[in-house]
Amino acid sequence: MFRKNPPRRPHGTAADDVYLRELGYEPVLTRRMGPFGNFAISFSVISVLSGCMTLYGFGLNTGGPAVMMWGWVAVGFMVMFVGAGLAEVTSAYPTSGALYFQAEQLGGRKFGWYTGWLNLLGLLGAIAGIDYGAALFTGAFLNLQFGFTPTEGKTLVIYLIILALHATLNLFGVRLVSILNSISVWWHLAGVTVIVGVLALVPAHHQSPGFVFGHFVNDTGWSSPLYVTLLGLLLAQYTFCGYDASAHLSEETTNAQVSAARGIMRAIGWSWVAGFILLGGLTFAIQDYAGTVGTATAVPPAQIFLDALGAGGAKALLLIVIAAQLFCGNAETAAASRMVFAFSRDGALPGSRLWRRVHSRTGTPRNAVWLAVCVAAVLALPSLYSPTAYAAITSINVIGITPAYAIPIYLRVRNRNKFRPGPWNLGRWGVPVGCVAVTWVVFVTVLFCLPQSRPDNGALFSVETFNYAPVALLCVLLLAWIWWRVAGRRSYEVPAHDFDRSADRFEEEVV
Repeated sequence: MFRKNPPRRPHGTAADDVYLRELGYEPVLTRRMGPFGNFAISFSVISVLSGCMTLYGFGLNTGGPAVMMWGWVAVGFMVMFVGAGLAEVTSAYPTSGALYFQAEQLGGRKFGWYTGWLNLLGLLGAIAGIDYGAALFTGAFLNLQFGFTPTEGKTLVIYLIILALHATLNLFGVRLVSILNSISVWWHLAGVTVIVGVLALVPAHHQSPGFVFGHFVNDTGWSSPLYVTLLGLLLAQYTFCGYDASAHLSEETTNAQVSAARGIMRAIGWSWVAGFILLGGLTFAIQDYAGTVGTATAVPPAQIFLDALGAGGAKALLLIVIAAQLFCGNAETAAASRMVFAFSRDGALPGSRLWRRVHSRTGTPRNAVWLAVCVAAVLALPSLYSPTAYAAITSINVIGITPAYAIPIYLRVRNRNKFRPGPWNLGRWGVPVGCVAVTWVVFVTVLFCLPQSRPDNGALFSVETFNYAPVALLCVLLLAWIWWRVAGRRSYEVPAHDFDRSADRFEEEVV
């Protein structure tokens, strides 16, 4: 008696494409990114050599060393909950749209719509923040090397050149992006090792452990130590952003349901460790606290390098940091462009037909790349006349992305019976982890909206110190509401998947 062979199940890329079709999308992007590349893009976007370095001066004034060090530990721990909740939902819905597609499937059209706008504008703000930070550090290096004076106009020119570089690199396909991100991982790890190692060995003087882990500084104008401590957490929370990049690149990743989820968790974990070591190394090496805060370079880490190593050593370490920031900006450009592509594919953006086009040879959404960098260029224009206004606009990064992380997690908890987990899941811990994640996001979102410094005249706020983040959040939501009324409710259409994956099928998945 002859028995028929059982039907062959698709494997590898074929299985990924089959599942994507089940979610309602025809595969058009090229799957050339492996698990390491997927982890690398989120690790590169988090970039401790970008976030920690750029905001180190903020930390010196807002709580000082003690809040920077212990705040990093506490925030990293809480972000692991957010990352775990997001990874679980990403495993179930691995698409370029990521957060908004997840919210759409679990909560309906309007949840998806507003999540998408928050996520998109947050990603575009992230490009602006990262690349402008790289321009500032580049200006500091040029100042040390050539006596270059980094005025607002010159810094903006450097910024536009960096944007053009990242756009060009992203036009060549996801393979190049993946290679650069893989290099970025080792560059970041080696860079942190070199910076901390040199700062530990070369200077004759180091701060005491009591100073690094216990010294509190309050130069905000507010009298409450508790309030200042909470404000100081923003350094870490600013840095721990962008790990949704793994989800946005999932349609270009093999074994996406597992790789993207693991990419999120590994990126957060390794960044948590590397950032703690980096902050400790910098703080132990401070030679003159007041001089570091008031440095003429406008970049406190550069002053630490100068005081500890001299001009030659400072320039060498600045080059390491600048290269890491360039890697970070390139990865963020890739993530933002995929979000533009996905949102346009579902008819959410003006001119969607143009932005969702994919280049036939490279499999890259080139128009989406150009749109992402052009919007980022516009966001930086206020830096010509108001550093405060620019800081407000780039705060869209966190004020947009952080709530967008919580929405699909919240919907997964609220609609736990509707949610069908993917092969990477938290099991019975999914709901409690999700509750902790959502609570933390609500807390930090409110925190980002509070005034961060008080005017010298004792007033509650002034034009120079006003925190524009709540205004930015309201503008984003208002824009989303207006476009929904004008066109979105007619043009926006996300595929609905109504299949049911049984437990038997999940047992056959590779976890």
